[in-house]
Amino acid sequence: MIVDNLANAARYFSLHPLFEKAFEFIKQTDIDGAEAGTVEIDGKQLKASIVKTRLKAAKEAKLETHKKYIDIQIPVTIAETFGWKSLSGLSEPESGYDKENDIEFFLDAPSSYVTVVPGEFVIFSPEDGHAPLIGNGETKKIIIKVAVV
Repeated sequence: MIVDNLANAARYFSLHPLFEKAFEFIKQTDIDGAEAGTVEIDGKQLKASIVKTRLKAAKEAKLETHKKYIDIQIPVTIAETFGWKSLSGLSEPESGYDKENDIEFFLDAPSSYVTVVPGEFVIFSPEDGHAPLIGNGETKKIIIKVAVV
């Protein structure tokens, strides 16, 4: 997991060949005015979803993992807390890996939490179990899916 300010995004471009393109999309998009939905930035290799939803209590948030994509998550309107636990420590799968939607949920409790505010981002790799959408109120956020290479 990586947490940082959007102003420092360029420091992470060398970690993945599509990170620069992902952060350029964020920089060039009117996020406040953008409507909810998904857009392909570079085919299925790089896509962004703008989501409007309600945050929930930590006990309601389930840890999830992805095998095919890295998540870059960016809160737009209010702070969002994420639970985290290493994939190697996850031992209670809920129902198995959903290959079509590239997601697996776990019943384990997070080992730590991090709060990300607008202007910051968090990157979750396939080794990061993460429980998103923790907090209070309605949120707007961007989730960028970057194919694992």
